[in-house]
Amino acid sequence: MTETTTPAQDLAAVEQYLKFWNASTSGQRQRLAAETFSEDVAYHVPLGVMHGQKELIGFLGRFAQQLPTYAFVARSQPERHHDRARLQWELMVGNDSFATGTDVLEIDENGRIASVTGFLDRAPEGFDPHATT
Repeated sequence: MTETTTPAQDLAAVEQYLKFWNASTSGQRQRLAAETFSEDVAYHVPLGVMHGQKELIGFLGRFAQQLPTYAFVARSQPERHHDRARLQWELMVGNDSFATGTDVLEIDENGRIASVTGFLDRAPEGFDPHATT
């Protein structure tokens, strides 16, 4: 199997991913989404499945309104193999840990994220896994 991206490209994609989830304005979210994700990115998380940059931008905007003091941070060095990267993350709200999880990112041949499969390692208090977005 031939690798289509380099380790540096894959880790750069993970850094862009973290920047996107920490973007504080609509303009930043739009710019970072275009730089980070393929146009038709698929995002599979316990809350549901989203497709495309616009859905991710909208989801992040709603999330940021509900939790304006959040920070999305890596818990460890990202790992990679072939065209995948694994990111273990923590969601902080103020000084408190809100949730932890692991995202598996598929990196396309252009170094952009084509799909994300996210898992909650520790769900937020009161989280309903059957709720919809």
